[in-house]
Amino acid sequence: MQRRQLIAEAGVRLITRGGVRALTHRAVDREASLSPGSTSYYARTHRDLVMLVVKHLGTQTRTDLDSFSLPASLTASEAAALLTMLLDHLARRADEQSARFALLFEVRGDEELHALLTLESPVRTLLAQGAESVLQVLGVENPSHYAADLVGLLDALMMYRLAGAAPVNARSIIQAYLDGLPRCNVA
Repeated sequence: MQRRQLIAEAGVRLITRGGVRALTHRAVDREASLSPGSTSYYARTHRDLVMLVVKHLGTQTRTDLDSFSLPASLTASEAAALLTMLLDHLARRADEQSARFALLFEVRGDEELHALLTLESPVRTLLAQGAESVLQVLGVENPSHYAADLVGLLDALMMYRLAGAAPVNARSIIQAYLDGLPRCNVA
């Protein structure tokens, strides 16, 4: 395992257990069983350390997304099942998802870091493209208009799951959302 990955994974664990404030160079050195000062070699500042973690999160999610493919045709029920499976798959990396949510709030004032976790994130772009593809297959009118909303819905369902906020039936919520979208008139 590369040293940067080791540091990023230790950072994720620290954020998951203690929030972003727990992410310090010394704490990462201890968590990763590195010599004192090792993390500082790869990430000079706290912001650099956060950036390392953010990039790692993107790589992990991209890897998870690569394993999913979209059938040529889907019903709304099948799409809801597929998207629920995607949520289940992404939730396997609960620590990474939890760290991502924690970082979203923490880096709101840093445009570059915030962009890497939100709209300008390469992973977010992949998710939006995937959502748009699902909506196109379903015959949704103007799918690009609804893709970001679908990604937001999936994010909210993930947050509810990870936070244990309330028991929700993700599949039925996704199904209801998809059923409510306007469809193209097919003759």
